[in-house]
Amino acid sequence: MKIIVCVKQVPDTNEVRINHETGTLIRAGVPSIINPDDKNAIEEALRIKDQHEDVHVTILTMGPPQAKEALNEALAMGADEAILLTDRAFAGSDTWATATILAAAVEKIGDYDIIMCGRQAIDGDTAQVGPEMAEFLDLPQITYVEKLEVLPKEGKVLANRAVEGGHYVIESKMPVVLTTIKELNEPRYMSTWGIFQNVRKNPVKVMTSDDLVIDRSQIGLKGSPTNVYKTFVPTNKFEGEIIEGSSAQEKAGQLITKMREKHVL
Repeated sequence: MKIIVCVKQVPDTNEVRINHETGTLIRAGVPSIINPDDKNAIEEALRIKDQHEDVHVTILTMGPPQAKEALNEALAMGADEAILLTDRAFAGSDTWATATILAAAVEKIGDYDIIMCGRQAIDGDTAQVGPEMAEFLDLPQITYVEKLEVLPKEGKVLANRAVEGGHYVIESKMPVVLTTIKELNEPRYMSTWGIFQNVRKNPVKVMTSDDLVIDRSQIGLKGSPTNVYKTFVPTNKFEGEIIEGSSAQEKAGQLITKMREKHVL
């Protein structure tokens, strides 16, 4: 069985600051991490590998050369192979263009049964790339997976898809695209063997746009139908008001009066 896990290296949002003059993220000195939902995807792929024979896990990411660090972490967790898609032609890609590039890379790899992605990235929160990939590859998809059972002999998967207040149980044939959420599992740590042996044994492979069969008009900034117009930190322009009164009833009456004056009630 062949599993491809798509991951993204993102800035640790607990450390992110905004340049108030330019409205852009200040990335200098900000640590980068594997997107949390993507780590759940890696972990689930590795659990499938632990449970079944002849499972090969490939980690795929698109990003600058520094994204190799994220791939090495995935290898240290136990993945078999890692591929970095990096090219100036990819710069500025929105979700559509990113999914186009990743889908082309998946087609280049060619042999796969399951494609896994995290539900969404913490730097964009769109949850669009996984489903878009499924559409481009003409594959069935199950999103928001909180529980998964893989049945290799039957060639299918059985998943619990989380919805508000419950879940759907969905069966799908393979190949299939799955997007994972944190409730699915608890990601493992890197192992000593992984750090000192697997990373050295399996160096990260690099692909550029020249390695892919792709329409260049559909990638990069120019090929992206959406763009970020402005990034800013919301500011509180209003101050609170303390309502005085000798009793709760009196305070409530004053509150209702003020709300009516502002046409809230």
